[in-house]
Amino acid sequence: MPSPNEITCAQLNRLVGTDAAPVIVDLRIDEDFNQDPRFIPTAFRCAFHNITDLLPQLQDRQVVVYCHRGLKISHGAMALLQSHGVKAEALAGGFVAWGESQLPLVPAARLSEHPGSVWVTRHRPKVDRIACPWLIRRFVDPRARFLFVPPASVVEVADKYGATAFDVPGVFWSHRGEQCTFDTMLHEFELQTDALQRFATLVRGADTNRLDLAPQAAGLLAASLGLSRMYKDDQQQLQAGMLLYDAFYRWCRDATGEGHEWLELERGKRDE
Repeated sequence: MPSPNEITCAQLNRLVGTDAAPVIVDLRIDEDFNQDPRFIPTAFRCAFHNITDLLPQLQDRQVVVYCHRGLKISHGAMALLQSHGVKAEALAGGFVAWGESQLPLVPAARLSEHPGSVWVTRHRPKVDRIACPWLIRRFVDPRARFLFVPPASVVEVADKYGATAFDVPGVFWSHRGEQCTFDTMLHEFELQTDALQRFATLVRGADTNRLDLAPQAAGLLAASLGLSRMYKDDQQQLQAGMLLYDAFYRWCRDATGEGHEWLELERGKRDE
């Protein structure tokens, strides 16, 4: 049973992918990390003896720390953060427990060394170019930044500004066959949860105009196009789109079996 200052893997997994997710810090020593160089989604590494270096960015945030087995390193770091007024918890069982629970892990080889990665794509985003930033910020790098530029400039901007180009022809992070860029990112980041795979079908249907893939794909396309008409500023549209994609993701994760109550109420009245 977890202590009062611990969070279980199941509890943390319910928060990952939502706007309520905590800051997650990986405190594994090099020996343990090198044996399995993957991260809990959105986590980043910090040497346990440098944990106080993070204090400026952790104030007023919920924080979860984990080490290999969730023992002395994470407990000590948690207590040290708490002594500085940070709302910190330790992951019960650490990285080992998360892996044994078969919860998603993101390969380090696909991540930038530090949080705050920069990505660039075509301006005036519609579906993939909102869905992919949503995925990255919710499951990979919450501090990632996204640049929207004219299509002909994407690759050159990526080169000159050290950004990663996505959703344009000829780059790594793009469409592959009938799969859209969102599918590519799920595959490369190894995010193969049932909810994300269900969401991918909606995104793929909306992005490739194959609305027969799922009834909800048409609604996602309509809402995405509506947002593109509401905002001239691509960054403002991205911010608004984050909420839209949060809602569709939560439907995919939690509400696919739920219907609207009004018809049930009408049937109930007729049966009385």
